[in-house]
Amino acid sequence: MACLRQLLRNAPLVRSLVRWQSSAEPSLAVGSTVKGGVCFDLTDEQKEIQQLARKFSREEILPKAAEYDRTMDYPWEILKQSWELGLMNPHIPSEFGGMGLGTFEGCLVTEEIAYACTGIQTAMEANNLGQMPVIIAGNKYQKEKYLGRMTEEALLCAYGVTEPGAGSDVAGIRTRAERKGDEYVINGQKMWITNGGVANWYFLLARTNPDPKCPSSKAFTGFIIDADSPGLTKGRKEINMGQRCSNTCGFTLEDVVVPKENVLLGEGAGFKIAMGAFDRTRPPVAAGAVGLCQRALDEATKYALERKTFGTQIFNHQAVSFILAEMAMDTELGRLAWMRAAWEVDEGRRNTYYASIAKGFAGDAANRAASNAVQVFGGNGFNTEYPVEKLMRDAKIYQIYEGTAQIQRLIIAREHLTRAKTGLM
Repeated sequence: MACLRQLLRNAPLVRSLVRWQSSAEPSLAVGSTVKGGVCFDLTDEQKEIQQLARKFSREEILPKAAEYDRTMDYPWEILKQSWELGLMNPHIPSEFGGMGLGTFEGCLVTEEIAYACTGIQTAMEANNLGQMPVIIAGNKYQKEKYLGRMTEEALLCAYGVTEPGAGSDVAGIRTRAERKGDEYVINGQKMWITNGGVANWYFLLARTNPDPKCPSSKAFTGFIIDADSPGLTKGRKEINMGQRCSNTCGFTLEDVVVPKENVLLGEGAGFKIAMGAFDRTRPPVAAGAVGLCQRALDEATKYALERKTFGTQIFNHQAVSFILAEMAMDTELGRLAWMRAAWEVDEGRRNTYYASIAKGFAGDAANRAASNAVQVFGGNGFNTEYPVEKLMRDAKIYQIYEGTAQIQRLIIAREHLTRAKTGLM
């Protein structure tokens, strides 16, 4: 079985040994880059990554997606396969056993996985979200301990910020961490945590400054917490409208003791870390939404070429062809948006503005595309025997998690105003 690490080291050998790669694929030029201005071509390395993810997605995930949606079972076997192939945890630095891929390459993988099943894609992407605070703010000890274990076996982690009374309003977090010597004692409750019930460890945001007037930028601290810590109790799996094989679960903390060496950066730095992670994880969320857009477009196009009314394929009716044209526009523009956002952060630049544009636009586009696909299918689209019904249910969460569609607009407006005032427009 091919893995991404082998692919990057020796693509010709992998291509001759593994069924995931076809003999017609281009050779790999590791580290190849395109210079000299704007270019929309992928490097040979990026093409190899995309093709590996696409083949795995189409052959292993797509045939099983409907059954996972029906049973709501967690896709352990598929996740283990994806881990073996190197399609999970692509951003872990090489010095800690990972491949150290950029956000752009991770998005290529995400879009392909989401094409087959966004529930499985969310389970995989939640790992990246949980890891990202450690990647951007962890010290060597923390990275070796928590990122290192993710490369040794197929484990999950989670991002523990949301609470019953605090989602978009992070300042409303009530989970408290009280320092006692070289340890912190944490009490509180987290809710709607993706991978919450299956995680090996969590990034957790808790209030360490009890003063309600303390600004968010100084009031919260980021912790790494092992899931088997005494006093940490996982709740039941939530039954969601869509992405039903993904694990969404809350957990409570009752006098959970965490050593100070599990604090990220330092006391009071948690809010900045938590929000900074989104600059790197919102582009993949956008890429996942685009994967759903592409699937909806492909399914609707195929159906429109097969279904006949009034003596002709429904594709030939302008009412249907215009719907497909709008879906195509949304798909292509969403893809360009995540590419820009991912490229910006990989270039070392602050990409908050572009990340929110990508996430906001692609999330809305996925919902339009799914709804339009159902419309093209007509009555069949409303039936569970056809694939677009699942797409419509799956799409909605893209306007909610990792910052709602409205929060993205708030961020975009704020960033736009700053750019206007500083002459960056």
